[in-house]
Amino acid sequence: MPKLLSILINNVTCQVAPGTTVAAAMLLAQQPSRISVDGDPRVALCGMGICFECRAVVNGTSHRRTCQMLCEDNMTVETNS
Repeated sequence: MPKLLSILINNVTCQVAPGTTVAAAMLLAQQPSRISVDGDPRVALCGMGICFECRAVVNGTSHRRTCQMLCEDNMTVETNS
C-alpha cells in the first residue's frame, strides 16, 4: 500500500494516494475550488483544463487549474474567491 500524501484544503487536512489530482482531493474533502460571482460553489467540470471551473489557490498561487495538478505532500489549497 502506498504512503498517503497529506494536503491542506481550506484548513481541512486530507489524506490522498499518490497520483491523485488536486481537483479529486477537493471533491473528496467536499470543498469547492472557487466561488462564482453569484456566490455559488464551483467544482471541476471537464477534468481536462478547458472549462477553468477547477481554479483554486495552490501553494499561494491563484487561478491554478487543479484538474491538471497532482497532489504533493504538505500542499496548501484554498478556494479561489
